[in-house]
Amino acid sequence: MNYLEDKINTTSERKKDHIDLCLNESVVFNNKTNGFDKYHFDHFAATEIDYNEIDLSSKFFGKKITYPFLISCMTGGTDEANAINANLAVIANEIGIPIGVGSQRQALENSSFHKSYKVIRQNAKSVPVLGNIGAAQISELNHNDSIKFLIDLVEADAMVIHLNAAQEVVQEKGEPNFKGLLKKINKLTKEISIPLIVKEVGAGINKKSAKLLLDNGIRGIDVAGAGGTSWTAVEFKRNNSPNENELWNWGLPTTYCIKEVNKLKKKYYFTLIASGGITNGFEIAKALILGADITASARPILISVVNNGIEKTINEIHYMFENVKKVMYLNGASNIKELKKCRLIKTEDIY
Repeated sequence: MNYLEDKINTTSERKKDHIDLCLNESVVFNNKTNGFDKYHFDHFAATEIDYNEIDLSSKFFGKKITYPFLISCMTGGTDEANAINANLAVIANEIGIPIGVGSQRQALENSSFHKSYKVIRQNAKSVPVLGNIGAAQISELNHNDSIKFLIDLVEADAMVIHLNAAQEVVQEKGEPNFKGLLKKINKLTKEISIPLIVKEVGAGINKKSAKLLLDNGIRGIDVAGAGGTSWTAVEFKRNNSPNENELWNWGLPTTYCIKEVNKLKKKYYFTLIASGGITNGFEIAKALILGADITASARPILISVVNNGIEKTINEIHYMFENVKKVMYLNGASNIKELKKCRLIKTEDIY
């Protein structure tokens, strides 16, 4: 087997392993929360809001969406991903929310699994679709034709670059080399017509990193903080490494990242996306109050669609936002803009 064949097989097999581990193993942070448990809503007893008139709609890069929520980037590039992505796209289209494609790295290696990426746009014709590629691949670029190819492959409305330094440094045959990343990003933003978003994969983005990214043309930051899936844990499971490794819990909690990156809104115009262990409507509402423009989730949606199917997963997402609606009513907010102006109270300020 030559090097290229080995690389192709390795990428596809790794993606299959990732799906299996996320579905069947405990790969969450085991001593760190996303931070939402530290906050309480400031109950507004004198609410005059008509519950039935509350508006949950939002906008994502100028396009109206039903909820401030997107199905985050998950999978692609393996046989198992085709049915999963097809179903996720149906869910996104039915609800009216954006959906992200899993890493498209494999699509650059050969055309065997292009269908697993294309199926998202085929089944999600009326909602924003996000392409996705890793920072390591961006750092290797000599020109941007390959990124333009990936954008066209899924007819993307925005392109995501995922920063996964902690995952790469523990991954077997990982690529912990992001040298020249910011310069390449700056060039890419000038050569593509769609917004470029940067997301972490569970370790969080701090204010310093976000500023550097925004200075180089990034239009969206997905903090993807610690508290949900730990991708270092996923790699430890793949490698059969000791679970007690401190990097299992590496990362900044989601709430900290939202608050810190939100401070940059005073100077920069960008979309702030909150993800990282978000599993229910109350965490979604808290993320929006802390400064996020939109929220996202991946593994809980993956588990639901595989185990429960399309209809139940749609109902689960609607249920999350029924709870967001209840929070809005109890905080005197009639729409998402008003919710974002509400107040959270830290636990230590109550007791």
